Amino acid sequence: MTDELRPGEITVDLPGLFDAGLWFIGRIHTPWTERKDCPRRGDAEAGPLCEIELDPRWLPALDGVAEKPRMQVLYWMDRARRDVVHQTRHGHEEPTGTFALRSPVRPNPIASSVVRLISVSGNRLQVRGLDCLDGTPLIDLKPDIDVPAR
Repeated sequence: MTDELRPGEITVDLPGLFDAGLWFIGRIHTPWTERKDCPRRGDAEAGPLCEIELDPRWLPALDGVAEKPRMQVLYWMDRARRDVVHQTRHGHEEPTGTFALRSPVRPNPIASSVVRLISVSGNRLQVRGLDCLDGTPLIDLKPDIDVPAR
């Protein structure tokens, strides 16, 4: 996490209390240890092989997952700032609102990637398509189901 602000960026005071709680259900293992090295978006076809390690207590929840070719991975960007509401995108001069960006810097640093499931072995899933730092906490896994057009 960097505490540096870019020109034009604005921060706010964070609320004193949280509205809800959650459990991290595992950890994500990727090749990246610094934010500057992470891809802007994961590549589910050609991206590096990454591993999702689920806490063993949640192992029964993986029943049926191996038959799902794509999964939506929800994770907590635990090393991101949470107080920046107006950001200057890397390589741009004009700042814009946080909710207009996919930046990890946000009030609730929740991220989502759709990944290609390569394999499941016990409590470990091999996937392609992530874009987070090694050790990132896992919030949830959901099958990615294509919805037919109306």
